[in-house]
Amino acid sequence: MNIEQWLAHIEGQHPQNIALGLERVREVATRMQLGQPAAHTIVVGGTNGKGSTVAFIEAIGRAAGYRVGTYTSPHLLRYNERVRIDGAEADDAGLVEAFEAVEAARGDTPLTYFEYGTLAALWLFQREGLDLAVLEVGLGGRLDAVNIVDADVAVITTVDIDHRDWLGDDREAIGMEKAGIIRGWKPVVLGEIDPPSSVLRRAYLVGANAIRFGSDYFAEPIDETSWRWRDVSTTLELPQPQLWAPVQRANAAAAIAALSASELVIPQAAWAEGIASATLAGRLQAFERDGVEILVDVGHNPQAARELAAALAARPASSRTLAVYAALVDKDVHGVVQALQPRVDQWLLAGLDGEGSRGQSAQALQARLQDTAAAVAPVHDSVGQALQQALEQARAGDRVLVFGSFHTVAAALHVLDTTR
Repeated sequence: MNIEQWLAHIEGQHPQNIALGLERVREVATRMQLGQPAAHTIVVGGTNGKGSTVAFIEAIGRAAGYRVGTYTSPHLLRYNERVRIDGAEADDAGLVEAFEAVEAARGDTPLTYFEYGTLAALWLFQREGLDLAVLEVGLGGRLDAVNIVDADVAVITTVDIDHRDWLGDDREAIGMEKAGIIRGWKPVVLGEIDPPSSVLRRAYLVGANAIRFGSDYFAEPIDETSWRWRDVSTTLELPQPQLWAPVQRANAAAAIAALSASELVIPQAAWAEGIASATLAGRLQAFERDGVEILVDVGHNPQAARELAAALAARPASSRTLAVYAALVDKDVHGVVQALQPRVDQWLLAGLDGEGSRGQSAQALQARLQDTAAAVAPVHDSVGQALQQALEQARAGDRVLVFGSFHTVAAALHVLDTTR
């Protein structure tokens, strides 16, 4: 089978898209004789900022001369994006071989799509002789497939309300799930100033070394082009990240703290090189068409929307901002729009009907947005249609923001790729 056939095959191997728990995936990993994926491993969990933090760790590690593998999810355009080895996406042949190894080992054990992909990535990494593996948690932490790996350093970027059906209704409950990646007597970097007490309790209970943003390490602006990272023993003056939202300094700072807590030796110049070079698709990714700035962003919960609003305020448009919004049915869309409506002049709503049980039409989205600025926004069947309409209405100097989920951004990137 080719890669597309394999992806279709693994999608049908478990009756549920999500089935949290480690027993099945750990059993198959044992059959595959999977050990540690690299000489050093960092696991990154949290509600928002995981992918960016992984990108910063990867870029700094590679600038330091190490062979780095990263596993992230979900992908935007190609499954291969999820697995990177030494700066390059895994090729189809390597992924197919990894899927074959998982299939041969699993027997009649059902695996979800994510579990299958996690085992395949770990199998590829183990064969590559990596210096560093950076693994992004898929959902939660305690029962996520990535948690079969005992990391040398854990990172919890932020904790906020998302995936309530699986993780709980408040930050304390969700924090307890996220904290499942913490290991005894190992460092854990906490990327927000006020983490839930459930996270701190877990760290103290297992004897982990909690390294807290705003207490143990700091990120301080210097001017428009530079900022300072410091802890009790080190001060680094660094360029602003290419990932330009203000929150990206916090993500970069967590990445630096994680690498500082590892046993890897990072040359002085590698810190700045990595921070400046790290990129990630779909995080305020910018395009330009006939004088119109287009930004695409995967933000899909209120915390991400607040950070997105802060980014728009920090770099305001010279004229209007038009927002194309499409979201999955299980998201707090009211909270998202409320966070962003002071920064948006005109809304356009789009449907994600084709995204399985979690998809929703633009009409259903609009019905959930009463008492918001988007309540009377025009509706469009697809993101592509809404984006084309926004571009037709936009004038030079306007900004078009397309956001709301990975599916939204993927659809926008397809359109932008064909309208160059």
